[in-house]
Amino acid sequence: MTTALHAKPQMTVPFEDHIDWYTLEGFPHLAYHICAVDEKKRIVDILFKFDANSQIALHRHKADYITLTLRGELRIYRPNGELKEIRPTGAYVSGTADGEPHREGGGDEDVIAFFSNRNIENLVYEILDDNLNTVATLGMEEFKALHAAQRT
Repeated sequence: MTTALHAKPQMTVPFEDHIDWYTLEGFPHLAYHICAVDEKKRIVDILFKFDANSQIALHRHKADYITLTLRGELRIYRPNGELKEIRPTGAYVSGTADGEPHREGGGDEDVIAFFSNRNIENLVYEILDDNLNTVATLGMEEFKALHAAQRT
């Protein structure tokens, strides 16, 4: 007898083809799928797809987070555009709120990464301009609304 823990899934197409991807106006090179929003536990779990050889908006994480690169290379860039880090498929990284502003993007292929944002006080991301001024924020309320919109 085979249990679910030992079953070998038979996918005929890549897993990301089974996911409904969404985009936000003004945020090029990025698609998302919100997996869960848990206000009580203060967690927002998101799948992100970053375009190959591109960078998303400059931002700062305002909550602790965990990332797991599921496909491709997640590239992290400093505010000046300098490559800071490459996280290959399988890379698991834990970070804290209010770290260095940065941009993320894919390597030579689109990258898919799981982000678990934790200990959220209010904001999850602070979107910055090139002078490090805040131009937008995304918090628990925005992610609740985006998650609800996915289900309609």
